[in-house]
Amino acid sequence: MSRRLRPDEAHLWGHVAATVRPLPGRVLPVVKPAAVAPPTTPPVTGSKTPPSCAPAATRPKAPRPPEPPESIEPGRRRRIERGHEPLEARIDLHGLTHDRARASLEAFLFRVWEEGCREALVITGKGTRGDGVLRRFTPEWLAQPPLRDIVAGISLAHRRHGGEGALYVALKRKARAD
Repeated sequence: MSRRLRPDEAHLWGHVAATVRPLPGRVLPVVKPAAVAPPTTPPVTGSKTPPSCAPAATRPKAPRPPEPPESIEPGRRRRIERGHEPLEARIDLHGLTHDRARASLEAFLFRVWEEGCREALVITGKGTRGDGVLRRFTPEWLAQPPLRDIVAGISLAHRRHGGEGALYVALKRKARAD
């Protein structure tokens, strides 16, 4: 079912249609401009503030998902892929439930960060149809408050390290205690 264009949409479509050329043998459709209705003014309610200054009703915003961590610097990623910078730690999340995998990942990354490791391999698996739950949620977990303070970046792993079913996680340097 199609709807009629609003006046502002018809005006915009008119500009777009004026800039295109039809393919050979085709005719450009003509859009009739809609009759522009005069703007209606809200009734006066006795309020001393004009309607344009009255506070607008605000709808509560849905929380935005956290931004995923930045990707690992290309040079560092290349050194990890080629084995020049060894993967100091790895965790395999296969077979774990959503909650158990998240708890295991958090505990693992905090432990290896405390030990001074700079890179870790997180194996999530691809899932049964290539859209696994762990594969999809791991970048979100790494971007949320408990882990985002220690994660410097993430990237998909090289094929020999698990490819699309694994992630390289670069960890930030631990602050020195002077």
